[in-house]
Amino acid sequence: MIRPAPLRSRAPCRRTALALLALSWLAWTPWQGTAAQAPANAASAPAAKAPAALLPGSTQVLTLRQMGAYGPIALRGVDHARTLDIGVRLDEIVTAAKLRLAFTYSPALVFPLSHIKLTLNDEVIATLPLEEKEAGRLVTREVEIDPRFFTDFNHLRVQLIAHYTLDHCEDPLHSSLWADISPATTLTLNTARVTLPDNLALLPAPFFDRRDSRRVTVPFVLPASADGPTLRAAGVVASWLGALAAYREARFPVARAAPAGADAIAFVTPDTMPAGLTLPTIEGPTVRIMPNPASPTRKLLVVAGRNAQELQTVANALVLGKAALAGNSARVESVDIGKPRRPYDAPAWAPIDRPVLFRELVEDPQALQVAGSDPGAIRVNLRVPADLYDWTRSNVPLSLRYRYTAPSTYNDSVLSIDINDQLVRSYRLRPLAATDDHNVVSVPLLSGTTASVSQRVGIPAFRVGSNNQMQFQFHIDSQKAGLCTSTASDVARAAIDPDSTIDFSGFRHYTGLPNLAYFANSGYPFTRLADLADTALVIPDAPTTLDQEALLSLLGHMGKWTGLPSLRVTVAPVSAIDSVHDRNLLLVGTGSAAATLEKWGKSLPLLIARGKTEIALRDQRGGTWSNWLAGVKEDPVTPVGRAILAADGPVAALIGFESPYADGNSVVALTATDDRRVADVLDALEDPAKVAQMRGDLTVIRQDQIDGLRLGQRYYVGNLPWYARIWVRVSAFPGLMAIAGLLAGLVVALSLFWTLGRLAARRNRS
Repeated sequence: MIRPAPLRSRAPCRRTALALLALSWLAWTPWQGTAAQAPANAASAPAAKAPAALLPGSTQVLTLRQMGAYGPIALRGVDHARTLDIGVRLDEIVTAAKLRLAFTYSPALVFPLSHIKLTLNDEVIATLPLEEKEAGRLVTREVEIDPRFFTDFNHLRVQLIAHYTLDHCEDPLHSSLWADISPATTLTLNTARVTLPDNLALLPAPFFDRRDSRRVTVPFVLPASADGPTLRAAGVVASWLGALAAYREARFPVARAAPAGADAIAFVTPDTMPAGLTLPTIEGPTVRIMPNPASPTRKLLVVAGRNAQELQTVANALVLGKAALAGNSARVESVDIGKPRRPYDAPAWAPIDRPVLFRELVEDPQALQVAGSDPGAIRVNLRVPADLYDWTRSNVPLSLRYRYTAPSTYNDSVLSIDINDQLVRSYRLRPLAATDDHNVVSVPLLSGTTASVSQRVGIPAFRVGSNNQMQFQFHIDSQKAGLCTSTASDVARAAIDPDSTIDFSGFRHYTGLPNLAYFANSGYPFTRLADLADTALVIPDAPTTLDQEALLSLLGHMGKWTGLPSLRVTVAPVSAIDSVHDRNLLLVGTGSAAATLEKWGKSLPLLIARGKTEIALRDQRGGTWSNWLAGVKEDPVTPVGRAILAADGPVAALIGFESPYADGNSVVALTATDDRRVADVLDALEDPAKVAQMRGDLTVIRQDQIDGLRLGQRYYVGNLPWYARIWVRVSAFPGLMAIAGLLAGLVVALSLFWTLGRLAARRNRS
């Protein structure tokens, strides 16, 4: 999970004041059916929350992973700690909190001296003694946390303080000093809601709150008769929210009226006013925030216009000009969405025309620094286009600079470099010699004697996908020079230099399609242009709320993958598909759209129509050479026939194929046996384990089972020099390469023989 860099709240005292206010109100006033007004205090409460109405809230249970841990937390040594991050929404105040800590610890400890210390925002909240009778097995302790300690962004620190001997000569990194925090650990937060003012300046809150680690779920209120331009306007807003929620998933259910118990976004014209909503006369493109008529304590963001074109104007202004919005409403005079995007320039993707600095890949350079002898890995996320290809089969150049507290002698101190949890290289950390003084770097954050090293590393290209994470794991071994001479365990520091680079500029854009793994991981080929200028979403002529939810959620994924709203995407009904024939097509294939798939029929690997499923069959003895781009064998792809099946169970599928309208253009269709099964595809796209199984040109989804298949023929997109194309073709056949080598050798030998003969003849004449 990618998380925003932990930030200190601008005014933690303000949230504390509000928390005190909430607690006192809870202590003296029972919950009522109507909201109670909290006294406003301009000195201690932010303007956005004054006056604040405190309302019955909810209970949220955070797992260890939702608090930023990638797995079990291993605590090692005399004094080792790890920090977890906890966010509290702008419209919530913590009224009660309980930490359920599950852990196991060493049975070899001196138990009167060993304990676990818990702090929240540098305030000690508990110390848990380690008892001998519970050593070596899973222990669960519950800790009540004072809610006054919570701010916007919070840091929960779990620290092991352990000893294995009463002797003064204790090894601070002895193998008996350990405790493991289990993933079963949870933090339960009880919150009271704060009614925010109707102020556009708070956007994107409460619809998206960067403090909240849960999935973003925002209902959209759309008319049943919504046309393409209206749905496009809604899609632009959905892609904007998806881009904001880059480190978690986003979903956009559709309703015909304002839903109860949720903050929602409504798209309104005078002819499509939702039931229960009353607005002033719409005199032009307008955006307004107001109480949700179905739940007055929630918010409704109204995108209003006299027609669908004005709705698009408001949507574009909302995602581009949020910083200028204030008050409860604003009218849009005009908006310029800027120049068209260039291919492969998505903000969420690393530049591929030059070496990329690590400082460009992280939000905070502090994330590149660690402390302690065995700290957690430094993680750098990296998105690149899915179609990168190097026909010379070279590695990805990584120019790595790093600093560390140098050991006094050679020992087992190492730096391991991984990508996507696969080892690339491991380096032993050398000591700092007297002759190395010119390498000493004086950095306040890295106090002490520090060595600076540069390494050039080649990352195997086949290890790199469209969505990657580089991991740099330092281990600085304890420096033992004799009895009672081990160094302290908390003085070690290490860092990856922000000026380290990774370079994809030697790669070309060339790949074989269809490949649903590209689509499921990065939206390729649609995200080739970050604004989706060459993409059209095709929906049924009479879309259901589930069809519209699929459209909005897919555009939300596009925003997450590119980091940019889909400002130039086209939305068209299937009856107007000919008007977008020159674009890549993303088709929601239920209703009338299924008839279009049926028309394309026999050329598809799978067809769902009229209560039956028709699937291509393949020759299990077929050749395996077709994936010569990646150099790995695939399932055979030779089709030999088709089978027609009738089944009662639900089936949903993603199908990829070349557009029947234009060579080189792509179609990805989302289809299902039932409209309700469309959600199965959306659920699968949010599950990393299921996404990993999507591949080929057909992914069949049957409840929790995912099958990725290749049944059809491939086509190739991109650009390679003519000589590279010849080499790639020949390299697919080892026999041809051997023959070509013999022919090349023969040509060289004959040329050499002819040249030597000419030289000999010239000497004889002279």
